[in-house]
Amino acid sequence: MNIVLLGAPGAGKGTQAQKLVEEFGLVHISTGDLLRAAVKAQSKLGIEAKSYMDAGKLVPDQLVINLVKERLQADDAQAGFILDGFPRNTAQAVTLDSELASMERNLDAALLVDVKPDVIVKRLSSRRTCRSCGYTAPAGVDVCPRCGGEMYQRDDDKPETIQKRLDVYQTQTAPLVEYYRGHSILKEVDGDRPVDEVYADVKALLTA
Repeated sequence: MNIVLLGAPGAGKGTQAQKLVEEFGLVHISTGDLLRAAVKAQSKLGIEAKSYMDAGKLVPDQLVINLVKERLQADDAQAGFILDGFPRNTAQAVTLDSELASMERNLDAALLVDVKPDVIVKRLSSRRTCRSCGYTAPAGVDVCPRCGGEMYQRDDDKPETIQKRLDVYQTQTAPLVEYYRGHSILKEVDGDRPVDEVYADVKALLTA
Protein backbone atom coordinates (compact mmCIF):
# COMPACT_ATOMS: atom_id res chain seq x y z
CA MET A 1 0.00 0.00 0.00
CA ASN A 2 1.61 3.24 -1.20
CA ILE A 3 -0.09 6.44 -0.02
CA VAL A 4 0.29 10.20 -0.29
CA LEU A 5 -1.21 11.98 2.72
CA LEU A 6 -2.98 15.29 2.11
CA GLY A 7 -4.57 17.82 4.45
CA ALA A 8 -4.01 21.23 5.99
CA PRO A 9 -1.67 21.78 8.98
CA GLY A 10 -3.46 20.55 12.09
CA ALA A 11 -5.86 18.24 10.22
CA GLY A 12 -4.60 15.22 12.17
CA LYS A 13 -2.65 13.57 9.36
CA GLY A 14 0.20 12.44 11.62
CA THR A 15 -2.17 10.67 14.02
CA GLN A 16 -3.82 8.73 11.19
CA ALA A 17 -0.45 7.91 9.63
CA GLN A 18 0.77 6.43 12.92
CA LYS A 19 -2.26 4.15 13.12
CA LEU A 20 -1.67 2.94 9.54
CA VAL A 21 2.00 2.31 10.34
CA GLU A 22 1.07 0.21 13.39
CA GLU A 23 -1.58 -1.84 11.62
CA PHE A 24 -0.12 -2.33 8.14
CA GLY A 25 3.65 -2.05 8.70
CA LEU A 26 3.99 0.90 6.34
CA VAL A 27 6.89 3.35 6.52
CA HIS A 28 5.88 6.93 7.41
CA ILE A 29 8.09 9.26 5.37
CA SER A 30 8.00 12.89 6.46
CA THR A 31 10.13 15.10 4.22
CA GLY A 32 10.88 17.40 7.16
CA ASP A 33 12.26 14.46 9.14
CA LEU A 34 14.19 13.25 6.07
CA LEU A 35 15.87 16.62 5.61
CA ARG A 36 16.78 16.91 9.29
CA ALA A 37 18.18 13.36 9.34
CA ALA A 38 20.22 13.90 6.16
CA VAL A 39 21.68 17.14 7.52
CA LYS A 40 22.51 15.49 10.86
CA ALA A 41 24.15 12.51 9.12
CA GLN A 42 26.09 14.91 6.87
CA SER A 43 25.28 12.78 3.84
CA LYS A 44 25.99 14.18 0.37
CA LEU A 45 22.34 15.19 -0.06
CA GLY A 46 22.22 16.49 3.52
CA ILE A 47 25.21 18.78 3.03
CA GLU A 48 23.66 20.10 -0.18
CA ALA A 49 20.29 20.68 1.55
CA LYS A 50 21.97 22.45 4.49
CA SER A 51 23.58 24.99 2.15
CA TYR A 52 20.10 26.09 1.01
CA MET A 53 18.60 26.00 4.51
CA ASP A 54 21.46 28.05 5.98
CA ALA A 55 20.91 30.67 3.26
CA GLY A 56 17.22 30.83 4.15
CA LYS A 57 16.23 29.37 0.78
CA LEU A 58 13.76 26.61 -0.04
CA VAL A 59 15.40 23.26 -0.73
CA PRO A 60 14.96 22.63 -4.51
CA ASP A 61 12.31 20.11 -5.60
CA GLN A 62 14.83 17.77 -7.22
CA LEU A 63 16.92 17.54 -4.07
CA VAL A 64 13.84 16.64 -2.01
CA ILE A 65 12.82 14.10 -4.68
CA ASN A 66 16.30 12.53 -4.50
CA LEU A 67 16.00 12.22 -0.71
CA VAL A 68 12.54 10.65 -1.01
CA LYS A 69 13.73 8.28 -3.75
CA GLU A 70 16.71 7.20 -1.63
CA ARG A 71 14.38 6.51 1.31
CA LEU A 72 11.93 4.54 -0.83
CA GLN A 73 14.74 2.21 -1.91
CA ALA A 74 15.42 1.15 1.71
CA ASP A 75 14.41 -2.41 2.63
CA ASP A 76 11.76 -1.36 5.15
CA ALA A 77 9.91 0.71 2.52
CA GLN A 78 9.28 -2.23 0.22
CA ALA A 79 6.10 -3.29 2.03
CA GLY A 80 4.54 0.14 1.46
CA PHE A 81 4.87 3.79 2.43
CA ILE A 82 3.01 6.91 3.51
CA LEU A 83 4.40 10.16 2.10
CA ASP A 84 3.68 13.10 4.42
CA GLY A 85 4.57 16.67 3.43
CA PHE A 86 5.47 15.72 -0.13
CA PRO A 87 4.46 16.44 -2.82
CA ARG A 88 3.59 20.04 -1.91
CA ASN A 89 2.46 21.12 -5.39
CA THR A 90 1.42 19.61 -8.71
CA ALA A 91 4.89 19.98 -10.26
CA GLN A 92 6.31 17.81 -7.46
CA ALA A 93 3.44 15.35 -7.92
CA VAL A 94 4.23 14.91 -11.61
CA THR A 95 7.94 14.36 -10.82
CA LEU A 96 7.05 11.87 -8.08
CA ASP A 97 4.87 9.86 -10.47
CA SER A 98 7.74 9.74 -12.96
CA GLU A 99 10.31 8.66 -10.34
CA LEU A 100 7.99 5.97 -8.94
CA ALA A 101 7.38 4.65 -12.47
CA SER A 102 11.16 4.37 -12.96
CA MET A 103 11.23 2.25 -9.78
CA GLU A 104 8.29 0.17 -11.08
CA ARG A 105 6.08 1.37 -8.24
CA ASN A 106 2.91 3.45 -8.14
CA LEU A 107 0.59 5.23 -5.74
CA ASP A 108 -2.47 3.35 -4.56
CA ALA A 109 -4.20 6.32 -2.96
CA ALA A 110 -4.00 10.01 -2.10
CA LEU A 111 -5.72 10.27 1.27
CA LEU A 112 -7.21 13.67 2.12
CA VAL A 113 -7.95 14.31 5.80
CA ASP A 114 -10.39 17.18 5.38
CA VAL A 115 -11.06 19.63 8.22
CA LYS A 116 -12.68 23.08 7.92
CA PRO A 117 -10.22 26.01 8.36
CA ASP A 118 -12.08 27.51 11.35
CA VAL A 119 -11.92 24.15 13.15
CA ILE A 120 -8.16 23.95 12.52
CA VAL A 121 -7.57 27.48 13.86
CA LYS A 122 -9.56 26.64 17.00
CA ARG A 123 -7.84 23.24 17.41
CA LEU A 124 -4.26 24.47 16.99
CA SER A 125 -4.64 27.75 18.89
CA SER A 126 -5.84 25.83 21.94
CA ARG A 127 -2.74 23.61 21.89
CA ARG A 128 0.08 23.99 24.41
CA THR A 129 3.55 22.44 24.13
CA CYS A 130 6.08 21.47 26.80
CA ARG A 131 9.31 23.49 26.61
CA SER A 132 11.30 20.51 27.86
CA CYS A 133 10.01 17.39 26.07
CA GLY A 134 7.64 18.66 23.35
CA TYR A 135 4.53 16.97 24.79
CA THR A 136 1.30 18.64 23.57
CA ALA A 137 -1.89 19.18 25.56
CA PRO A 138 -4.99 21.42 25.48
CA ALA A 139 -4.96 24.96 26.87
CA GLY A 140 -5.37 25.03 30.63
CA VAL A 141 -2.62 22.46 31.24
CA ASP A 142 0.20 24.54 32.74
CA VAL A 143 2.51 21.73 33.87
CA CYS A 144 3.61 18.91 31.55
CA PRO A 145 2.06 15.62 32.74
CA ARG A 146 5.01 13.74 31.24
CA CYS A 147 8.04 15.56 32.63
CA GLY A 148 6.76 18.42 34.80
CA GLY A 149 8.07 21.06 32.38
CA GLU A 150 6.46 24.41 31.56
CA MET A 151 3.67 24.38 28.96
CA TYR A 152 3.56 27.29 26.48
CA GLN A 153 1.93 28.35 23.20
CA ARG A 154 4.28 28.01 20.22
CA ASP A 155 4.33 30.91 17.76
CA ASP A 156 3.16 28.41 15.11
CA ASP A 157 0.03 27.82 17.19
CA LYS A 158 -1.09 31.46 17.41
CA PRO A 159 -4.25 32.21 15.36
CA GLU A 160 -2.63 34.75 13.02
CA THR A 161 0.26 32.36 12.22
CA ILE A 162 -2.11 29.44 11.69
CA GLN A 163 -4.15 31.51 9.22
CA LYS A 164 -0.99 32.31 7.23
CA ARG A 165 -0.08 28.62 7.13
CA LEU A 166 -3.58 27.77 5.92
CA ASP A 167 -3.38 30.45 3.21
CA VAL A 168 -0.10 28.95 1.95
CA TYR A 169 -1.69 25.49 2.00
CA GLN A 170 -4.69 26.66 -0.02
CA THR A 171 -2.49 28.34 -2.62
CA GLN A 172 0.20 25.70 -3.07
CA THR A 173 -1.08 22.35 -1.85
CA ALA A 174 -4.86 22.34 -2.34
CA PRO A 175 -4.49 21.99 -6.18
CA LEU A 176 -3.00 18.54 -5.46
CA VAL A 177 -6.48 17.42 -4.43
CA GLU A 178 -7.73 18.07 -7.97
CA TYR A 179 -4.60 16.48 -9.46
CA TYR A 180 -5.17 13.20 -7.63
CA ARG A 181 -8.92 13.36 -8.16
CA GLY A 182 -8.14 13.54 -11.88
CA HIS A 183 -6.02 10.40 -11.51
CA SER A 184 -8.94 8.65 -9.74
CA ILE A 185 -6.93 7.78 -6.62
CA LEU A 186 -8.25 10.48 -4.25
CA LYS A 187 -9.85 9.19 -1.04
CA GLU A 188 -11.50 11.79 1.23
CA VAL A 189 -12.32 11.48 4.92
CA ASP A 190 -13.93 13.97 7.31
CA GLY A 191 -11.24 14.67 9.92
CA ASP A 192 -13.45 16.70 12.23
CA ARG A 193 -14.47 13.71 14.38
CA PRO A 194 -12.94 11.53 17.11
CA VAL A 195 -9.64 9.93 16.02
CA ASP A 196 -10.93 6.34 16.05
CA GLU A 197 -13.98 7.24 13.94
CA VAL A 198 -11.77 8.91 11.37
CA TYR A 199 -9.43 5.91 11.31
CA ALA A 200 -12.30 3.47 10.80
CA ASP A 201 -13.23 5.39 7.64
CA VAL A 202 -9.59 5.66 6.53
CA LYS A 203 -9.12 1.90 6.86
CA ALA A 204 -12.39 1.16 5.03
CA LEU A 205 -11.44 3.46 2.15
CA LEU A 206 -7.93 2.07 1.78
CA THR A 207 -8.84 -1.61 1.99
CA ALA A 208 -12.01 -1.48 -0.11
